Amino acid sequence: MSHGYRKYYRRAHGPETSPAERPKRASTIAAVAARIASTLLVVGLLAGTAAAFAVTERLKLVRSPIAAPRVERVVGPLCDCPRERADIVFLLREADRITVSVVDAGGAHVRTLLDGVAAGEGDVETAWDGRDDEGEVVAEGLYRPEVHFEQQRRTITLPNPIRVDTTQPEIRVVDVRPRRISPQLGDVNNRVGVHYEVSEPANAILFVDGEQRVRSRFRPLEGKVDWFGIHDGVRLPAGEYRFHVQAVDAAGNRSERIDAGSVEVWYVRAEPREIRVRAGARFGVAVETDAARFDWRFAGGRGAAEPGRLVLRAPRRPGRYVLFVDVGGRAARVEVTVLGR
Repeated sequence: MSHGYRKYYRRAHGPETSPAERPKRASTIAAVAARIASTLLVVGLLAGTAAAFAVTERLKLVRSPIAAPRVERVVGPLCDCPRERADIVFLLREADRITVSVVDAGGAHVRTLLDGVAAGEGDVETAWDGRDDEGEVVAEGLYRPEVHFEQQRRTITLPNPIRVDTTQPEIRVVDVRPRRISPQLGDVNNRVGVHYEVSEPANAILFVDGEQRVRSRFRPLEGKVDWFGIHDGVRLPAGEYRFHVQAVDAAGNRSERIDAGSVEVWYVRAEPREIRVRAGARFGVAVETDAARFDWRFAGGRGAAEPGRLVLRAPRRPGRYVLFVDVGGRAARVEVTVLGR
């Protein structure tokens, strides 16, 4: 190769290499090309990430078309009570044609509540009864309302979960004490406490002679409800009253009613109930009450005494008389027969 041709070759192709050096040169060129390709890939990924970030930030700046969602937290499809439907209410910022659905925890469609309804600006109200599109009760778990906006081509899943609960709670009576009370007659024995345990957080309801009288305010797993023997501000008459208890959970599911035995309401007792005594003679009656004092009336006389033995004198005229011992308007009576001398 002439000197001039070598000079031209070097300018065009670089220094001339020997056959042994050519594989090494090819390897170097391939490595450089690989680095260039890797650099271009990184640049492309960064550009894609930046674009995605820009889209995300732009979506963040777009005001949500929904405001002030109010959704019932729990629904009991089988409770036959107000809890068998969960109200779903939200404010629509601008008019649109909307579809409101319910989806499960995995986002799968469960029920269509409103289908392509033209809704104006303002409140949108609907409700879900815990059933799917076929009318079957769905499995227990968490579900969410979903709103699709036709004009905006946008779907929003509300952050408010609805828990479906179809399981009845269980309740067990632990203790009932005391079994005898005197309503409003002092600080002791003026109420009965029913102690219970439940299988899940639930309110306890006390039924007295079949009528609901007390409902617990909170839902502890172990609790107590008190009954004072008073209804509509009036003390109930003396006698025996039958107790039953029932548990009601947050979804409105009710347990079976459990028999809790009977409780006696009493105010005052006088024993014996009948007395035969000679005219003018003294006689005694045992008076029992939770009150500090009681009133008595007999043969035109009256007075007050402390619980215990009441001693009176029989009239001088033979005949039949009645002794009344009274506490707070509730009286016991003793038939007194006065015999001639």
